[in-house]
Amino acid sequence: MQCTSKCSKTTKVMKTLVWIGGLNWGLVGIGGLFALGNWNVVNLIFGGLPWLENIIYILVGVCAVLTLKHCSGKCNKGSMSSMKDGGMMGNTGGMDHHDMNN
Repeated sequence: MQCTSKCSKTTKVMKTLVWIGGLNWGLVGIGGLFALGNWNVVNLIFGGLPWLENIIYILVGVCAVLTLKHCSGKCNKGSMSSMKDGGMMGNTGGMDHHDMNN
C-alpha cells in the first residue's frame, strides 16, 4: 500500500532531501565501484565547509527517519476499499476485511 495522505510543505521538503540523499549515495557507490573518483555531490559542492557538509548529512538522515515515521500506517481507508473492490486484492482472491476478522 502507498501513503495517500496529502503532503504538507514540510513533508515535501523532507521527501526532497531524502531523494537527494539517496541519489547522492547512489552516485558515491557508482563512483567507488567503478573507480571513477569522488561522485559525492554534497562533498563536491560544500567540501570547503566541512561543518556545513556534516549539517546537510544530519538533515538528510533526520528527514529520512521522519519521513518513515510520517507515512507508516497512515493509509487512507479509501485506498484499502478501492483495492478490495476492484484492485489487486479483489481480483486475485486476496483477503478482505471479513477474512481478517475470522
